[in-house]
Amino acid sequence: MSERTAPKAALTPSRGMLACAAGLGALGALAHWWPALEQVWSGALLALVAAALADGWHGRRAPAVRVERELAGVWPVDAWNQVTLTLHNEGARALALELFDDYPSGWQMEGLSHATRIGPGAFAAVRYRLCPDRRGEAGFGPAHLRVRSTLGLWRCLHRLGPSSAVKVFPDYSKLLGQTLSAAERLTNAAGSIRVRRRGEGTDFRQLREYRMGDNLRSIDWKATARYQKPITREYQEQRDQQVVFLLDTGRRMLAEDGATTHFDHALDAVMTLGFLAQKQGDAVGLMTFGGAPRWLAPLKGRSGLDRLLAGVYDLQPVEAAPDYTRAAADLLNRLGKRAFVVLITNLREEDDGALRAACELMSTKHLVMCASLREKSLDQIVATPVLDFAGALRLGATSHYLQQRRATIRRIGIRADRLIDIAPEQLSMALVRRYREIKDSGAL
Repeated sequence: MSERTAPKAALTPSRGMLACAAGLGALGALAHWWPALEQVWSGALLALVAAALADGWHGRRAPAVRVERELAGVWPVDAWNQVTLTLHNEGARALALELFDDYPSGWQMEGLSHATRIGPGAFAAVRYRLCPDRRGEAGFGPAHLRVRSTLGLWRCLHRLGPSSAVKVFPDYSKLLGQTLSAAERLTNAAGSIRVRRRGEGTDFRQLREYRMGDNLRSIDWKATARYQKPITREYQEQRDQQVVFLLDTGRRMLAEDGATTHFDHALDAVMTLGFLAQKQGDAVGLMTFGGAPRWLAPLKGRSGLDRLLAGVYDLQPVEAAPDYTRAAADLLNRLGKRAFVVLITNLREEDDGALRAACELMSTKHLVMCASLREKSLDQIVATPVLDFAGALRLGATSHYLQQRRATIRRIGIRADRLIDIAPEQLSMALVRRYREIKDSGAL
């Protein structure tokens, strides 16, 4: 963008102005003792005031500078990126100026401020680096230019250049690289998430001769009679399935383990499982509840994964209570075809009745799994040796809370393989394992 905004100028005295004022002050002191100098001092004062007013009035006008900002429209969080500001001097005189950009607050910055001199008709390119600290929308305002006035008595601050908007996405390059390599090891070791498998799949692939070890239930007796030899039906894993995430964006997901919130761990798990599911030919969708509702209908292929990423990059949890029953009813109304529904939340004792009703409602049509994120600090307290009385009290209180939590999970009544209570950083791999088991079993 190169459009220039309406300038706003602010004047501050330059060193030259301060030096002149100091000189006049000294001359005024001398005039007090030598009256002959008083007329000289008065003339010099009037000349300085007139020059300052004229120079300030002229300096308040925006300089003939065109500012262009070059930057990526999409940024990864916690990664350094470059911004280039190009200043074109379209005036008839050289300009000495200082530059500082109006980048989003809270971001780390390297390379500013920058002082430069640009001749008439020339340009200067200034490059600096930024590192975003959070996901979501971010904006740049017009750049700050401090320019010396014509006589050098003032420094004039102007806001020139375009405003720019950028989208900051989670940096899934490292996450997917590490998690998916681990998922591949699981897949290869267990023979899961295969492109096709024999025996108990759901989609018919072909007829072939019976082989030792084939399930007898897969024998096609009509074909066997026709060919006069055992013929079996071979199936492949069903690929036209749906994985839908039901993601809590309420206050429970604001909990933090270190510098990362439970919600960010949940998003990592959503993208990891979504990536694997779309590679298997399944459609991936998402619905949020607890905060601002967001619905992404299941979509297959890379476009489905891209839409999922674009749909969640700016999501943030809010201070609101989750309504599990309403979320379940909304999902049933939106989702017609049977799906593997992954509910991600942070369970509390008072939620057992509502969560059980929601899971039972969704289970009438879908295969439901609930993932509850447990604070990592609880596991750390249990694993820490007790060295004093305060440590014993802390361990006792934590153990009591975990016991209540296990009792709450039992009251919900969901099968053990359909509910996991897990530390946030372990969620991605746990969901991959459950997805693999469900695909292998043909339960969906």
